Amino acid sequence: MPFVLPEGLAPEVYPLAWLVGRWRGEGVVGYPGVEESAFTQELDITHDGGPYLAYTTTLRLVVAPDDAAALDDAPAPAAGEDAAAGDGPVWSTESGYWRVPPERPEGLADGQHPVELLLADPSGHVAVYVGAVGNGRIDLVSDLIAHTATGAAVNAGKRLYGLVDGELMWAHDLAAFGHPMQSYASGRLARVED
Repeated sequence: MPFVLPEGLAPEVYPLAWLVGRWRGEGVVGYPGVEESAFTQELDITHDGGPYLAYTTTLRLVVAPDDAAALDDAPAPAAGEDAAAGDGPVWSTESGYWRVPPERPEGLADGQHPVELLLADPSGHVAVYVGAVGNGRIDLVSDLIAHTATGAAVNAGKRLYGLVDGELMWAHDLAAFGHPMQSYASGRLARVED
């Protein structure tokens, strides 16, 4: 099936056009001091015609059947809301913007474009990631991470996104809380058709 550019998408972000849409899937999170856990994820990447893409995502821990009774008193999902997506407690959320800078840095391979990802996390930190996009793959490294006095002590990160057989695969490595760079989370998402 051929890919169709989203209507009204700014030409500046054509290299990221394959990300636009709603994605849903599962993954795993684990880090020193964090027990490995499965999660479900909702990811929305949208545009309003500007030279950027808007990004929001929520990870919810998968609740084991024994723990489900604790959630029985939780309010039911609103009409039209996916019950499965709201089953577990929120592990993390992020929001931000994807950009393709107009300047092409030296050494960037043919078929690749520079890319920036600006993120805000309610755990008290913001991050700027830079890297390259091309051929259905995005490689990013943190350029700047700042946190509040009470924010999560995140020092650096790497992210990889890839489109594989129509699914969005991603991995996030992290250097935080005095630990060296290592795997933090990964997921596999399928596009949700409206």
